[in-house]
Amino acid sequence: MSISIHNPDQYMAALRTIVAQGRKRIGLLVGAGAGAGTAKDDGTYPLIPAVEGLTKQVLATLAPKYGSQIASLKAELDKHDIETILSRIRSLSKVIGKSRIHGLDGDGFRAFSEDICLEIGKIVNVRLPVSGSAYSDLVNWTTGISRDHPVEIFTTNYDLLFEEAFEAVRAPYFDGFTGGREPFFDPVSVAGNDLPPRWTRLWKLHGSLGWKASGKDEVIRTGSDTATHLVFPEHLKYDQTQKAPYAALFDRLRAFLATPDTLLISIGFSYADAHVAARIDEGLAANPSASVFAFQYKSLSDEVAVCDLARRRPNLSAYAPDKAVVNGIEGPWRVPTELPSKDWGPIRATYWAAPSSGGPAQFTLGAIEAFGRFFAASRSMQALTPTPAIAPATGAGPSAGVGITP
Repeated sequence: MSISIHNPDQYMAALRTIVAQGRKRIGLLVGAGAGAGTAKDDGTYPLIPAVEGLTKQVLATLAPKYGSQIASLKAELDKHDIETILSRIRSLSKVIGKSRIHGLDGDGFRAFSEDICLEIGKIVNVRLPVSGSAYSDLVNWTTGISRDHPVEIFTTNYDLLFEEAFEAVRAPYFDGFTGGREPFFDPVSVAGNDLPPRWTRLWKLHGSLGWKASGKDEVIRTGSDTATHLVFPEHLKYDQTQKAPYAALFDRLRAFLATPDTLLISIGFSYADAHVAARIDEGLAANPSASVFAFQYKSLSDEVAVCDLARRRPNLSAYAPDKAVVNGIEGPWRVPTELPSKDWGPIRATYWAAPSSGGPAQFTLGAIEAFGRFFAASRSMQALTPTPAIAPATGAGPSAGVGITP
């Protein structure tokens, strides 16, 4: 029985062509692994912890005050991440009134919710490294060429790192809010998407620092760096205060994937988040001409959620350091001995290298810093990019995945 293998040169040649031009409709999905994979100015990691680390830090800080409530909530919940716990707390704060559950009444749970958001805000309220970062690299790529369609960035992160990167180079972006004193969320503009292509769209799917509920039962952007309105709250999905921003942003993700010949590229996202993964699954099923390239940090065997989706949806390709799933076919990477062209060595080095800890070379774009450099360097090396050949799936693999044309 033949074993399917994948040649990264072919996939990355096609991807470089796509991202170096301005004709393709491209979206980025950026998860918590982006902050966790970014170094601080002193070279240590992470700049911002991923969800697991964030949960541990927040709950440890609040344990002296809410230890019994935290233990009780964990006992009744299947998932113990901070987003699930916060959703449960908000749900209780809305429905129990003066009754007491786990020792707190509705006002007590409301205060608990605010304390959680305050701690989250302290942890994710960081600035971009002075020495540069993947966020700056991605903004430079986004703004570096004239585009037929705007780049749309979907992120589950609360931090303001993308905002800082755009503002540092005075590049315009739209996040769904408009106004001066108390910017309000405008779902009509989000759905219409009729701003000029040079305005990058920045969609904060789980909320953001600086968002809060106003007295008018709507979410406003305050311009501060505190956090009071975070996370898509599953248990309160019919609450109008919650629905206005979050439902419109998830609808925007659905609309993006429904558009013919689109490419969504994910980084730092595990696909374990059911809110987001379900909409991607639905979008790919309904629109075979849409594609997703998922760049994963861990070995493929550890990326269970995205592999399950990639095997069911051939228009989602999963790229891990050791293996890939392309067109529903799993196989290890194999790099040809000969370069596609005499100048290809520096290009291959942007996605194929030995880890700093030692060992054989592997695919590197699951790490946000390598991912950002690859995008930023795509224009400067575009002239060196050969036209990728198409080979059978049992050999080198298809050239660019399903539905992707430069």
